[in-house]
Amino acid sequence: MPADADQSIPDVVEHPIGPELDLHTFRPNEIGSLLPEYFAECRKLGILRVRIIHGKGKGTLRTGVHQLLTKLPEVQQFIWPADETSGSWGATWVILQA
Repeated sequence: MPADADQSIPDVVEHPIGPELDLHTFRPNEIGSLLPEYFAECRKLGILRVRIIHGKGKGTLRTGVHQLLTKLPEVQQFIWPADETSGSWGATWVILQA
């Protein structure tokens, strides 16, 4: 096997499924598949209220998250900004369909 063969295979990083997803380690172009998969797993586990942490920054990631949330049928509603103790402008609460 060539020495550079391992470099072409991306590392798989598993994240535990819980009521919070921190997107700081993800690029905006990754959320299109990440969020629907995460929401599907949350629903399987009975987690219907989740907090998406997108950060305050320039708002690029937040805008992408909110645009996607409006298109996903499993999203009942989303609340932004989150309350002061939950991340304020840097987080969004998402309520999922049962």
